[in-house]
Amino acid sequence: AWQHVGGSLRGVDGVLRVIEQLQGAAVPASALERLVLPARVADYHPAMLDELCASGEVVWAGQGGLPGNDGWVALYLADVAPVLLPPPEPGMPLTPLHEQILEALAGGNALFFRTLSDRVGSLDDQGLVTALWDLVWAGYVTNDTLAPLRNLIGSGRTRHAVPRATPRVRYAGGRRGRLGRAALPSRTGPPTAAGRWTLLPERDRDETHRAYTLAETLLDRHGVVTRGAATAERVPGGFAVVYQVLSAFENSGRARRGYFVEGLGAAQFSIPGAVDRMRAMHGRARAGEPRPGGAHQPKPDRPGALVLAAADPANPFGAALPWPERAGEVASGHKPGRKAGALVVLVDGELVLYVERGGKSLLTWTDTPDVLQSAVDALALAVREGALGKLTVERADGEQILTSPLARALQAAGFHATPRGLRLRG
Repeated sequence: AWQHVGGSLRGVDGVLRVIEQLQGAAVPASALERLVLPARVADYHPAMLDELCASGEVVWAGQGGLPGNDGWVALYLADVAPVLLPPPEPGMPLTPLHEQILEALAGGNALFFRTLSDRVGSLDDQGLVTALWDLVWAGYVTNDTLAPLRNLIGSGRTRHAVPRATPRVRYAGGRRGRLGRAALPSRTGPPTAAGRWTLLPERDRDETHRAYTLAETLLDRHGVVTRGAATAERVPGGFAVVYQVLSAFENSGRARRGYFVEGLGAAQFSIPGAVDRMRAMHGRARAGEPRPGGAHQPKPDRPGALVLAAADPANPFGAALPWPERAGEVASGHKPGRKAGALVVLVDGELVLYVERGGKSLLTWTDTPDVLQSAVDALALAVREGALGKLTVERADGEQILTSPLARALQAAGFHATPRGLRLRG
């Protein structure tokens, strides 16, 4: 695959290549190390990414919070980050504590939590942690490791501070005693604040330089850049920001313009390698036997089923391509989207399954038994390998799962019937 999906890369160098290609693309933090990176690097381990961050080669940045301690996060090569990083969230009101944190980290300071706490004079660890993560999701602050992000996701609590109980009065011999003292801060600080905190690098203000680098990055990431791809990535200013640069690339021979993907108009730009690969794939597809409905049967030398986060840049649906229509779809039913927590399962590049956040509801795009079974088997394997945790499916295409045609495929893949639906544990 163009983005190495399928685990074609290995080791720290493989992780670095993935980051080079995906830099600036925001994905849910909960999917980054469970789905996005392992889909590309066969032997991925979190220590690889920590090594790159600690050495200063890679920077991570928040791009907006999500419910359940999750959030949008993007990775960058450190030397390119100033050019690709979007500006901090303009609408976030900065409290005095936020401003104290920013002041303490100014001038290139990299501070552990306890040192930062001393600098700002805070005795409220939870309040300081909450303020730090406010600044992370707003695009001000980062860390030299992803350990605090992993701990935050694993904590399972909301990001809002828990109201503190009023200290209870102690009594001794019927007389009012002293108020109970608040618990002293731990020496190292909470796990959600591990590592050294720093400010994200100052953004390059040269708009031409930013647009040029962004256009190069999008071409490297997608191979074929369309208006939909730029929109899905929430490019500041939209497709118009990079259109002029891509046109200049065409004039200089660095990119080609054409109708590479049918139905998406003429504003498509590609690099030569991507065009050649598309032609080769088209030739293999034409050599295949047609499936019912005009599709093609999987060939032994073609990719099989892939489980991706719905927001993964490698998922073209809802970005470069529209979501396919489903047979019998009703306007009031569930709709697919590039949502945090949602998954897609592709078979030979075609959308077969969409898994809603939480896994309770599935949508299908085929009733061909072998294709559907291939997709369900891949989903079950992802659960068993720990990428998804426990999965309990309650509905499919708006129907109760136990009476759905999909039930047989799920049970064949190892799902077991429960009062709530069909369940598979990791």
